[in-house]
This record gives sequence, structure tokens and C-alpha cells, in this order.
Amino acid sequence: MSKFFVKTNQIKEPNIEILGADVNHIKNVLRKNIGEELEICNKENSNNYIAKIEKIENNCITCKIIKILTNTSEKNVQIHILQGLPKADKMELVIQKSVELGAYEITPIAMKRCIVKINAKDESKKIQRWQKISEVAAKQCGRNIVPKINNIKNIKEVCSIIKDYDIVLVAYEKEKENKLKTELQKIKDKTNVKIAVIIGPEGGIEPEEVQQLQQNGAKVVTLGTRILRTETVALSIISNITYELEF
Repeated sequence: MSKFFVKTNQIKEPNIEILGADVNHIKNVLRKNIGEELEICNKENSNNYIAKIEKIENNCITCKIIKILTNTSEKNVQIHILQGLPKADKMELVIQKSVELGAYEITPIAMKRCIVKINAKDESKKIQRWQKISEVAAKQCGRNIVPKINNIKNIKEVCSIIKDYDIVLVAYEKEKENKLKTELQKIKDKTNVKIAVIIGPEGGIEPEEVQQLQQNGAKVVTLGTRILRTETVALSIISNITYELEF
């Protein structure tokens, strides 16, 4: 069953109003009719509903709530991916797959070795596009939230938020000893864990940036003997965190 996200002001119990592009998708792509059911999520508080279509208009579909669902798709681990800016298509892949695997939040980072440079004029458009990719991925995999895509940060700004997390991990190809599993074992018994993962761009992270992150409390880890592409790292780490901490 397809899932659709709405805002609180669209929920007027016992009814829910679906607006915008979703109306066209329901009518012309899914070809839903009156009496059929939809799964709807309030993206502001993650409440989920099964609702039956009662009225189909040009710009609005009205549904009646028939069941409130228990939130089961979000776990007690919040993973924040901080991705060194790669080329555009790679960033889109990182966002799409990270959302599918359970990332809670994604922040692009401007690093010294980033090939891509995004100016302030273009940043807003990029963030809007990336946020839309996040929303589509969240719908596809049945998430109860739409992970937020934050504005671009630099290393100094990243260092200032390290204290807000239970652990901050830096994936670094030159680290040979400290394993990801070792760091995750230290927080295995905690609940409602907040984890930030910092990943370099195509050219990797500068040693000076790694040192700066370490000095502010980040933990540098190895992902094994193979050097992964930047767009693969987030997927590998999220999968490992999920395996170690969520199940």
C-alpha cells in the first residue's frame, strides 16, 4: 500500500485532506477510486493512519480515518549522515539509499577535497531537490518521517555539534586499528542513541580535518581493508549500525 505524507492542518478528524502533487499521483498513476484505502502519515508527528477515499476533486482528495497504526518503522537509533559533497548524482544516491536504510537526517559538508563547489545562490535549489528525493524515498520504503536535508556546513560547524551526539564516527581510509564494531559495542546498551557519521568526498578527508574532528571528540574508524567509494560508505555504515544496535 502506498504511503502519503500530510501536515497537521490537513487532518480534520475523522477526515484527512490530501493536496498538491499527491492528488495527481493517486488519481492518474495509482488510479485509486472512492472506497479504496490509503496509508497516510502526519510528517510532523509521525502518526500513521489507514484512511478510505470518500471524495475525489481536482485539487483535493478527502479520506476518512478508519484505523490508527502503531509506529513500527522508526527505531531507537537516530543516524545523522554528514556527507562530504560529492558530485551531484552521487549525493542523490547517498540521500535516496540512506533514507531507505533508516538515516534520520543528512547534512552535506564542504571539505577541502570536495570537487563540487556550491555557491549560496544555488544552495537553496539543491537543498529543495535533495529534500524531495528524501521524501520520495521515505514514501517508497514506508518511513514514518521524511528525513531532513540540512544546509551545507563546513568542518568548523560540524565540530561545534559533535557534543550533541552519543558518538560521532569518522570513516577514514588511513585508520587501520579502530574498528566500527569496537565503537558500536561501547554504546550497545544505550537507548534512544544519537549517532553522527562523517564521510569524506571522492578525494577523502584531509588529515588536518580528521585531526580537528578528533580534537572535538569524534572517533575515527576503519571499515576494513577495502577502500570504498564515497557513495558506498554511508550505506555500509548504516547497515552495520542497524545490525549491531537495532535488532
